[in-house]
Formats: sequence, structure tokens, C-alpha cells
Amino acid sequence: MATYYSEEHEWIEVEGDTATLGITAHAAEQLGDVVFVEQKDEGEEFEKGDEIGVIESVKAASEIYAPVDGEVIEVNETLADNPASLNDDPEGNAWIYKIKLSNAAQLEDLMDLNGYKTFIG
Repeated sequence: MATYYSEEHEWIEVEGDTATLGITAHAAEQLGDVVFVEQKDEGEEFEKGDEIGVIESVKAASEIYAPVDGEVIEVNETLADNPASLNDDPEGNAWIYKIKLSNAAQLEDLMDLNGYKTFIG
């Protein structure tokens, strides 16, 4: 299993041709208290760079952008009832989607953990 990071502060953990996607702890910290998460539906397809959701906090609203092409195969329903879980465990149980990758080569454009740590400085 490998984990990648985007410049939009998403993480994606890849196993085979499926991946779990969420926002980083850094992003959750910057957002402050999350009050609402808007998510796509299972079966929806998207391309790298597409807006695939919105996270609203007491401070701001922030779009979630697809780091790769894919299809939503599972939505974390917990976030509808408990959006604040994104503040508690953004890189664990508060994942946003499980996706089926369309083009695994796009992962090469993303950062590893060390690269991401350098990026957020």
C-alpha cells in the first residue's frame, strides 16, 4: 500500500486499482471546525482536477479536487452525520471516498510524505 499527497492537501492511499481519498491533517487544521461535507455519489466518475466535493468549516468553504481520474465506489456516510470527525481523524477513519483508479500513471504526479512535508514547510 502506498500513500500519495496532492498540492491541494488531499491524501490518497492506493491498493491495487482502488484507493482511499481524504484531506490531510494540515488541511483540517487550516480549515478549523468542519460543519458540513458535500460529497459526490457512488458511481460518479471524475477527472483529475475536477471538484469532487466541498468541506465547509466555521472559517471557510474549501473544494476537494480529484488528484487522479477515477470513479467513486464508496462514500464515507459517517461524514454526513459527523462532519467534525474530519478534524479528529482526517487521515484515518474520516476518509471521504473510496475510488477506482482510471489511470494509475497519474500517481507519479503526486508527492510522497517527505515531499508533502517539504511542500507545507
